[in-house]
Amino acid sequence: MAAALSVEAAVWERDLGALMQRVGGCFARVEARRTARDVVDGLLADLPRKNCWSLAEHAGHGSPDRIQHLLGRARWDHERVRAGVAAYAVENLADGVEPDLVTLVFDETGDAKKGRRTVGVQRQYSGTCGRIENCQIAVFATLATPAGHAFVDVELYLPRCWTSDAARRAAAGVPADAEFATKPQLALRMTDRVLAAGAGVGWIAADEAYGDNPELRHALQVRGLNYVMAVSCDTQIPTPAGKLRADRFVEQIPRTGWQILSAGRGSKGERLYAWAFTSISDGGPAHHRWLLLRRNLHTGELAYFLCHAATAVPLATLVRVAGTRWRVEENFQAAKGCAGLDEHQVRTWTSWHRWTTLAILAHAFLAVTAARARQPPTTPTFSTTPGDTEHQTAMIPLTCNEIRHLRAALTRPIHDQLHIARWSRFRRRHQHRARRCHYQARQERDHDLRL
Repeated sequence: MAAALSVEAAVWERDLGALMQRVGGCFARVEARRTARDVVDGLLADLPRKNCWSLAEHAGHGSPDRIQHLLGRARWDHERVRAGVAAYAVENLADGVEPDLVTLVFDETGDAKKGRRTVGVQRQYSGTCGRIENCQIAVFATLATPAGHAFVDVELYLPRCWTSDAARRAAAGVPADAEFATKPQLALRMTDRVLAAGAGVGWIAADEAYGDNPELRHALQVRGLNYVMAVSCDTQIPTPAGKLRADRFVEQIPRTGWQILSAGRGSKGERLYAWAFTSISDGGPAHHRWLLLRRNLHTGELAYFLCHAATAVPLATLVRVAGTRWRVEENFQAAKGCAGLDEHQVRTWTSWHRWTTLAILAHAFLAVTAARARQPPTTPTFSTTPGDTEHQTAMIPLTCNEIRHLRAALTRPIHDQLHIARWSRFRRRHQHRARRCHYQARQERDHDLRL
């Protein structure tokens, strides 16, 4: 098994090197390319905290200067890197897959922040925090197929208090042409970019924040895209007799109209719900539209989805697409837990996008590696003794977390005592300066108050 693990680790290093080489042309200098690889290796490492300091120490740098330069001032195109990562995900997860089985999923995540200088931060509702919090929010696009799922794009949400304040934008490095855009508008931008890249997307899935927006639904229909998007219970649904709230349709569904179907496998097995759907019309072109209803088998809680397709599809198809929305939640969990997506300590527009881009790249590598591990092997891997067949087949496939853990353990760099001592001195000197500056500022503030 040890030999097989070494072989697997060598294959993973080769694949990650190929991915970094694929996006290497986006960096103006070789030094920036090497530092980006150091950042990705650090994001995939088993570190208690992932920031410029810990990544630099892990990479063997003498200080965090090189990584800080990469994130803030170095010449490289993070948008082209993300486009390269998206193409990598499409080729490895969607190549040869029928478009009807390819879903683009949108969702947002929030990171709690202190102060008001971090780009995009303001007091706003965050589903991640579960309340109104001082945070920044970003909208992510996930490509989900039967083979796997990975992020393919991201947009940082800028509230109006940022887009209307030129001085604040300039201080955070926000481009002068940046304009306010709602989260559904950001999702549509990313949809157009994914389609322009040649991805054969068959369906769009999203939660109420996007499904409740009629402009987004109409724009997707104009682009010929099918969708299954959650909507609020009070959404007005057009009928021949007039508009009705979505929750009023429950009364019209007979008991035999409900079917128990799985929305896909979760960490605890199949996600079983009771489902029903009814055809609706909004007076538009003669496409197929439905209201899909989901009922929790234990609590009775109801959820509602507006669905659109160019051709008639069965209930099982709509249920499958609705269940695909959970893939983006799994991506958030994996990218934050395995690739440091939410551990950035950066404030400006450029540095945020660069950190997020490299975290997305690291997660895409894990997602594609896990997808390859789920494929039937042509030769036995992790082979054991002939009598251990039962234990060998009783394993779950490699996950993103397990791949990261194995890779981190097998490729952990070994630093000498001088390097460890140098970083200890660096941290303590920096902390001493920070405390001294804080003490002096407090002394000056107290002096001003006495005057």
